[in-house]
Amino acid sequence: MTSSSTQTRPRLSGTNLERAADHNQRVTLHAIRVLAPLTRVELAAITGLTGPAIANITKRLLQDGLIEEAGQRRGGRGQPPTKLVVRPDACYSIGVNIDRDHITIVLVDFSGETLARISEEVNFALPDHVRALYRRSIKNMLRKAKVDIAKVVGLGIAVPDDLGLVDLPGRPDTYASWDSVDMVELFREPLDLPTFVENDAAAAAMGEMQLGLGHSNNSFFYILISAGLGGGLVVDGNYLRGAHGRSGELGFMRAASGEEIQQLVSLSGLARHLEQGGCTLADVMGDAEPNEASKACIAAWIEDAAHQLTVALDAINCLINPAAVLIGGRLPTALLERLAERANELMQARAHLLPTVAPVIRAALSADAPAVGAAILPFSHFLLPKQAALWKASA
Repeated sequence: MTSSSTQTRPRLSGTNLERAADHNQRVTLHAIRVLAPLTRVELAAITGLTGPAIANITKRLLQDGLIEEAGQRRGGRGQPPTKLVVRPDACYSIGVNIDRDHITIVLVDFSGETLARISEEVNFALPDHVRALYRRSIKNMLRKAKVDIAKVVGLGIAVPDDLGLVDLPGRPDTYASWDSVDMVELFREPLDLPTFVENDAAAAAMGEMQLGLGHSNNSFFYILISAGLGGGLVVDGNYLRGAHGRSGELGFMRAASGEEIQQLVSLSGLARHLEQGGCTLADVMGDAEPNEASKACIAAWIEDAAHQLTVALDAINCLINPAAVLIGGRLPTALLERLAERANELMQARAHLLPTVAPVIRAALSADAPAVGAAILPFSHFLLPKQAALWKASA
């Protein structure tokens, strides 16, 4: 099998089995969405479907307003072939990310572009607070983006598992009320949309598959740094949940000190580390340049966090053998890059101790990855392929 870290064009597995028209249309639409602009000849090569089948499918997609023609590709002989792209305004979706220190709501179009965004930094917001923010914000977001509510296909919600139960610093007893909340009912008003609920790290990984480095790495492990620490595993383009849906929970792994890794490698861990040095999280999360004291605290945290992550990275490399380990989350981009770079250096230095070492890279989707990934969920359900493993290496 071709290594997924190479830059070869992936191949989508269509099928010519009887009654598979819907699947083939979804595969074709997904190929256009991910790899556009594409010609019909290129689509046939990517999906493995026949030229006539592709012609019929693209005709239906054009009629349904899901794709559009985007000029002609020149440079060859004869009539230049027409390129196809998705229509960004074909449909829209809403994504919500609820975490222990913030709430983010995004409105995205079918191409994955964020058209509107609301974010509130609030520690341990209770369900009523989240519901109120959503209700007072969402119609205004649609109006400002000039989006017809009728074209919104659904709502995705990304939330950490055991949101109200994990004992992170500062958690009030009342926060346990999240354990009994029905998420669908919480967001029923004012639009009553089809609603999909997903773990935040899983949503971020799924977003990366659709819109980020998953295009060139179809087997990867996603590390999400948020108020806690989560992970998501993608193998051959398929998100793997585990027997009880709790795969990727590297935050609960123990560091050499015996402490959970997420007690340090998380935003709450960073905040605690900064406070011990006389600084605050606000000193590093804004646009302003951190002062010298904050820079020293950050440098020490990155070094310690990178060393702590090697425990999880050893396990990931030995047990999973991914093509890449992607780090994302709400750390500022520069800090994510520094953390990824340092973790990568440490893993390369110990490569002789391990059977293989995947590169550690900052994810393409970072701060809003869970919210954007959540917004992709309705698209995936209604329009994109349901089959687990779609990507195949090109011949």
